[in-house]
Amino acid sequence: MRYAVLGGGPAGLYFALLIRKADPGADVQVVERNPPDATFGWGVVFSEETLGALRDADYESYTAIIESFARWNAIDIVFHESRIRSRGHVFTGISRKVLLAILQRRCRELGARLEFQREIRDLSELGDVDLIVGADGVNGLARRSQEKAFLPRLTSHKTKYVWFGTDMALDAFTFIFRRNQHGLFQVHAYPFDARTSTFIVECAEEAWRAAGLDRATEEQSIAYCSELFKSELGRHKLLSNRSSWLTFQTLRSASWHHKNLVLVGDAAHTAHFSIGSGTKLAIEDSIALVDSLRRHQDIQAALTRYELERQPVVERFQEAAGESSSYFEDVSRYESFSPLQFAFNLLTRSRRITYNNLSQRDPMLVRSVDSAFAAGATSDHAAQVRLSPPPMFVSLKVRGLEIANRVTSLTPGAGLVISDFTAVGPEGRITPETPGVYSPDHLDELRQKVQRAHAQPGTRFALQIGHAGRRGATRPAYLGVDRPLRWGGWPLVSASPVAYSAHARVPRELTPDDMRLLLDAFRGAAVTAAACGVDLLELNFAQGYLVASFMSPLTNLRSDDYGGNLGCRLRFPLEIFDAVREAWQGPLMVRISATDCAAGGTTLADAVLIAGALKAHGCDLVHPVMGQTVLESKPDYGRLFGVPASDRIRNEAGIATLASGHITTADEVNTILAAGRADLCQLDD
Repeated sequence: MRYAVLGGGPAGLYFALLIRKADPGADVQVVERNPPDATFGWGVVFSEETLGALRDADYESYTAIIESFARWNAIDIVFHESRIRSRGHVFTGISRKVLLAILQRRCRELGARLEFQREIRDLSELGDVDLIVGADGVNGLARRSQEKAFLPRLTSHKTKYVWFGTDMALDAFTFIFRRNQHGLFQVHAYPFDARTSTFIVECAEEAWRAAGLDRATEEQSIAYCSELFKSELGRHKLLSNRSSWLTFQTLRSASWHHKNLVLVGDAAHTAHFSIGSGTKLAIEDSIALVDSLRRHQDIQAALTRYELERQPVVERFQEAAGESSSYFEDVSRYESFSPLQFAFNLLTRSRRITYNNLSQRDPMLVRSVDSAFAAGATSDHAAQVRLSPPPMFVSLKVRGLEIANRVTSLTPGAGLVISDFTAVGPEGRITPETPGVYSPDHLDELRQKVQRAHAQPGTRFALQIGHAGRRGATRPAYLGVDRPLRWGGWPLVSASPVAYSAHARVPRELTPDDMRLLLDAFRGAAVTAAACGVDLLELNFAQGYLVASFMSPLTNLRSDDYGGNLGCRLRFPLEIFDAVREAWQGPLMVRISATDCAAGGTTLADAVLIAGALKAHGCDLVHPVMGQTVLESKPDYGRLFGVPASDRIRNEAGIATLASGHITTADEVNTILAAGRADLCQLDD
């Protein structure tokens, strides 16, 4: 067999040495455009898991690597001039140049041919080979030569970053956050030998331009960053290796192989540098590819197996990297946090580290987080020196109402029990079975629900009220969601005459008289709720129901004062809110669509503005949900899907939030709360 490897980075070299081990008779050639000692990075980080994979794949190179690396187990977060250290995170780092030298030497020992400083402009120059391994990076020839087959998608991130080194030997993975007159800058730094560390500086593009770094030379960039972080650098210097400001691009490829060409590492995919997994993923690609070639004599079968095995793994890392990169792109929203909460938020940013996981790694830190959370919730500063419960068991006070814990559900036992949708009038029902505050029978049931909730110590009851609008007059969900009633049902109304589906009836557009009647209905529902002993009221302004139809440009086509821009579309929802607030003095929560999940609809940025407007009118809590405004919406209902919206609304609009969306464990609840991403969590059964 003849193999040609395009690219002499870690992925290409590791494939070459492994395939020579697997098939000593194979002809293996590695072609690299740069000199053998050229490298445009500084250090490479490996986890213990990755080191185990290297040990099993090639013990000789593994031994050389572990003799050359630096090891540490701490993460330092420098924020507001405070330094928080978290222990129990085992990392190893090695100079990229040293790593390449080890792999080059091992390739030669095993008989692979290495050719440097050769530029390949067409894959045909590699000659007649059985398999070409594209390991030439994100902008390499291998993928570009067959883009129609690989179907790559490149996503540019919002920040700028520059990859420096420093002659300072750090003893921890270090994050530094510093704001100056130009904006917020952050550092990702880590050691990789006894004398040197990687020092990546990142900032928003606005800060980069304001500082003049878009026009700066390499020397000027070093001078600016050295001055900005002089308190951490001391007498140490920043080092450059053709260090220029870049925009990170995440690459996803639909396919990783075509005919006799296969991609590994950054040629097939990238993951943001903030989770430090680029080299790890690249080397593990090569291990998996060689393993597939050993198992299958047919090359196409081997390449298919390789892709099926590796793509799901890489996609999970890219998801975590996306969470992590989004954190750093929008980190300014957490600047009001205390250093301790900020540190916990950062450590759990990618979901790979959770409250339980961190409790095992660094129990003292988590105890401090628990105590600070309890002290902040109760204004009891003595709690910081006591052993406090996990965040989910800390009470929450909302407008004088004390909720015993931070969990909501539909059944007693949680701190807050929230009812199903309850209609404010007969024509506001979703189905004939929908309860309503206007019905004596349903009011008796409501009082019983309140009593059952109150029978549980500390449990409070919340009533969710709304009007179904154009999603009304449908069959019960167990007969099919949004299926219209066979017998026609009752008249439907909405912001505009836009049917919810092709089979639904077109609703009548609300008139000013209709709106006055609806204000009375919502106001009356609030009065009834108070009489029934309800503790908290939730207004459903989401999920495509009547009030939501006013808020979205997809369903509000009005040309009067209640249609048009967001401010006008919010006019009637705010009138309803004010009518309820006038009649209801207790805690008031509003369920809103954080995004319509459809082209041209409301976005998360709109939801922040909506939440801010509700807060100004006296709203106490916002419950963001996703999609359902229009039938064709395409929300991603994955794990914790509503948490990012809750996080952004809470920390940009400055209002308490209830997070929901496939939250299933106490660990997830504690992580969300301690990180400041929500104030309550809806725990799914």
